[in-house]
Amino acid sequence: MASFFSDYGLMWYLEELNKKEFMKFKELLKEDIVQCGLKQIPWTEVKKASREDLANLLVKYYEEKKAWDVTFRIFQKINRKDLSERAAREIAGYTKLYQAHLKKKLTQDWSRKFDFPIQDFVKQKVSQDEYSQFEHLFISKAAEKKPHTVILKGMAGIGKTLTLARLMLAWSEGLIFQNKFSYIFYFCCQEVTQLKTASLTELMSREWPSPSAPIMEIISQPEKLLFIIDSLERLNCDLTEPELELCDNWIEKRPVHILLSSLLRRKILPESSLLITGTLETLDKLEDRIDYTEMKAMLGFDESSRRMCFRDLFPDKNRAQEAFRLVRENEQVFTLCQVPLLCWVLATCLKNEIDKGRDPAPACRRTTSMYTTYILNLLIPKSARSPSKKSQDLLQGLCSLAAEGMWTDRFAFSEEDLRKNGIVSSDIPMLLNIKIFLKSRDFRNFYTFLHPSVQEFCAAVFYLVRNHTDHPSKDVRCIETFLFTFLKKVNVQWILGGCFIFGLLHQSEQEKLEAFFGYQLSQEVKQKLYRCLETVSANEDLQEQVDSMKLFYCLFEMDDEAFAVQVMNFLQQVKFVVKDFSDLMVAAYCLKYCSTLKKLSFSMQDVLQFEQEHSYMVNNVSFLCNNYMFFELLAQNRNLRYLNLSLTTLSHSDVKLLCEVLNREECNVEKLLVAGCQLSPEDCKLLASVLTNSKTLDHLNIASNSLDKGVSSLCKALCHPDCVLKYLVLANCSLSEQCWDYLSDVLKQNKTLEHLDISSNDLKDEGLKVLCKPLSLPNSILQTLHLRRCLITASSCQDLSEVLSNNQNLKSLQISNNKIEDAGVKVLCDAIKQPSCHLEILGLQACELSDACCEDLASTFTHSQTLRAVDLAENALNRSGLAMLCEALQQHRNIERILG
Repeated sequence: MASFFSDYGLMWYLEELNKKEFMKFKELLKEDIVQCGLKQIPWTEVKKASREDLANLLVKYYEEKKAWDVTFRIFQKINRKDLSERAAREIAGYTKLYQAHLKKKLTQDWSRKFDFPIQDFVKQKVSQDEYSQFEHLFISKAAEKKPHTVILKGMAGIGKTLTLARLMLAWSEGLIFQNKFSYIFYFCCQEVTQLKTASLTELMSREWPSPSAPIMEIISQPEKLLFIIDSLERLNCDLTEPELELCDNWIEKRPVHILLSSLLRRKILPESSLLITGTLETLDKLEDRIDYTEMKAMLGFDESSRRMCFRDLFPDKNRAQEAFRLVRENEQVFTLCQVPLLCWVLATCLKNEIDKGRDPAPACRRTTSMYTTYILNLLIPKSARSPSKKSQDLLQGLCSLAAEGMWTDRFAFSEEDLRKNGIVSSDIPMLLNIKIFLKSRDFRNFYTFLHPSVQEFCAAVFYLVRNHTDHPSKDVRCIETFLFTFLKKVNVQWILGGCFIFGLLHQSEQEKLEAFFGYQLSQEVKQKLYRCLETVSANEDLQEQVDSMKLFYCLFEMDDEAFAVQVMNFLQQVKFVVKDFSDLMVAAYCLKYCSTLKKLSFSMQDVLQFEQEHSYMVNNVSFLCNNYMFFELLAQNRNLRYLNLSLTTLSHSDVKLLCEVLNREECNVEKLLVAGCQLSPEDCKLLASVLTNSKTLDHLNIASNSLDKGVSSLCKALCHPDCVLKYLVLANCSLSEQCWDYLSDVLKQNKTLEHLDISSNDLKDEGLKVLCKPLSLPNSILQTLHLRRCLITASSCQDLSEVLSNNQNLKSLQISNNKIEDAGVKVLCDAIKQPSCHLEILGLQACELSDACCEDLASTFTHSQTLRAVDLAENALNRSGLAMLCEALQQHRNIERILG
């Protein structure tokens, strides 16, 4: 079907005008051009033009949409509104045609896309509430003046693609987005990247019901287009291509990854909206490179849905309840059951164990235990007690195939791929029947493992039963490279592979594999892993690259105390992010074995929830329960010196537990960072007790917490003779006027405080005057003072000059982002030039300075014997002013840096 605009549609409508109307049309066109400031069309050409000629002139001088807008406007003036309405109906007809096609495709062609055992369970009737949630995806204050980019993230198999299908079906039925989007185009990264090169026009045409899509009509209103980009992890692109490589032409053919990157980075059709899905790991890596307006996380099955899955599978409700209890008691396995398919796998695994008269509990010992039990049982016929030679060979082939897929980043395999790894065509029906394989959703005669985690498990088994040198593909690397690739998150698609290798080294899993294959496995793998991890302790760069949480999960799966103690004692510093309670439990398990830890830094991210009831929720994550277990670990480690809990939501009870640990005599923490932890004024009383009791804590950062009235408790503790604090950060703490008197007392009485940061508080000139009095005393010991964004002006510089003149200990003054102006700088420069001033660093960024202050600064550079760094960035200094400063800089060698 051709484009409505490009097939002389304009001429057809002009043909509807009679001679008198056509002449009137031309006259009004002449007036419209003048009144609306449009590009001039020569009147001589308009006057003699036929209907076809005039249509061509309009399209020539204006792009198609504007030509139609002009035509519609004149139709109204000559009382031919009927023509405007008919054209609008015909244009809208393309949307209706496309919606009908999409609905058919979703209800028929896509049925095979979701052909897995639990599909009937998740195919619930779409509720009105879900429609509402879909609509709200594209309602955001952050996107009021720009196009929407919405990201849905979640584990593989959590239901992202299914959610997209339901959303598109709702749109095709006219239930959502009717006034917002005229067209929705779905691109699956795994599928479209097989094309190698394409244009955006070609990708859109692939989705159209006939060979030729009306592209010009479609893109005439780009703000009414929604592009869905599914499975971003399959794009094989990190969105770092240079700007010059990107594409801004929808007709131009380019490599598909460049084309999609151009769409994601708003180079092509920037007015359109985007809906993107990807795994958690992929989005963690790429989200900073995508300018998104909303991010939602899909958490799959809630607890009631997981429980229902067990009830549906077990005929005996008591057995269902018992099996679910086993799962509920294991946080890691229970978390995995958020994925509907894996919930079904686990329930099936436990049911099979019970049906065979075996205790189901060992299958839930660790995540690896569940996979080992499930996969091996699939390959042992129900009537047999042991596997056949055919089953053993099949598993060998599956493991070989899985390993090759991991290293070549492939999750869909052709029959030729299977054959190369020892799986023949006659094996495929059986593999499909037992559900270890599924037919690919996107490619005919291609096959995938039941779930990416099943492929990762089989790849891990490969390394325990075969050597990489025996693999038919040279892409498959050694186990040491596999481990570091996993721990350094080089390939974000590898979620559990490394954990499975460690888990399979547990005695119970070794026994299962040996019973299946009929021979004893080599213990050399364990030694190889140990030697790998030993190298981490001697290499600081490697320590920075290794993801601590990945390592924790590996050790947790292995469940070997002696091995965990050896490995954890390789580590002196640990940094990790906790995303859920499972992470917290695993981290606690590993940290209890570490007696050498000196620096611990961790945070808990915000989690955006998408619950099974389809309610999108934004929640801050806090410690969930039993936090004493975690904080107790801190007290046990005498070597721990650095503790960073910033951006972790701490309840009052959490702070109480933390302070109890910090107050213990055996605790040696020196630096505590709890910035942005939603602390309350009441929490300050608890922290105050630490300041007076701890003999080691000399660095406290409590920035970005609403403290105000709580500051009085802190200041009282800071005035205590037993307080040893040297470094205090109170930036952005909502401090009010009464706080300055408390801090003034601290500056008079405290004998240890060297650094004070109260930036981003409403200090103002009046508050600064209060603080400058004690700072001007000769016995003041403060060395660093940060006052960024404190609403101070040039008027307060006289008070600061008193401090600079009298306080010989003050080495660094940061007053950036205040209205200091040239007059204030002059006052400061006069003080800095005095011999009694020992200032070394001065921050004047964004202080509304001009060239008028450069002479004073240049003179200061010449006369000061201590000043070595000045920040003048984001001020209106031109070349002459900078030249003056540079000349002074050449004469005064003490100055190391001028930032401007």
